[in-house]
Amino acid sequence: MPVIPWKLIGALILVLIGAGSAWQFQDCRYGQQLAEQAKHHGETLNQLATAGANAQKAEQDKRLALEQRLAASEQTHYRKLSDAQRDQDRLRDRLATADLRLSILIDADSASGCDVPKATGAGGVDHAAVRARLDPAHAQRIIAITDEGDRGLIALQACQDYVRSVSR
Repeated sequence: MPVIPWKLIGALILVLIGAGSAWQFQDCRYGQQLAEQAKHHGETLNQLATAGANAQKAEQDKRLALEQRLAASEQTHYRKLSDAQRDQDRLRDRLATADLRLSILIDADSASGCDVPKATGAGGVDHAAVRARLDPAHAQRIIAITDEGDRGLIALQACQDYVRSVSR
C-alpha cells in the first residue's frame, strides 16, 4: 500500500484555500474598482450630455435671434420698398394728370440760339435759369428708370444688411 503524504496534501489544501481567498479578495477589490469606474463614466457621460444640451440651446438661441433680426430687416426693407413704390406711383399719376411737369436746366450759353422759354415762377431755386419742359412720355420713362434704380438701391441695402447680420 502506498503511503499517502498527508503533509503534502495539507500544504496543498492550504495553498488552494489561500489562493481562493486571494481570488475572492481580488474579485471584491476589482468589483469595487469597476463599480467606481462605471460611476465616474456615468457622471462623465451626464456632464457631456449636459454640455451638449447647453451648447445646442445656445446655438438655437443665436439662430432665433438671427431670424428675428432678419425678419425685422425684411420688414424694414419691405416698408422702404412699398414707400418708394407709392411715391413713384404718386409722381407718375401727377405727371399723367399734368399736375406736374418735368423740366431740365439748359446751359444758358448753348441755349442762346434756341427759342426755349424761361420758366417763370417765384418758387424756383435755380435763379431764373433757362429750362425746357420734357414731353410727358419722356418724363414717364425717366420716372420708370428712377423707380427701377430706387428699387435696386433698396434691394442692395437689404442685401448688405443681411450680409452684415449673418456675418456677426
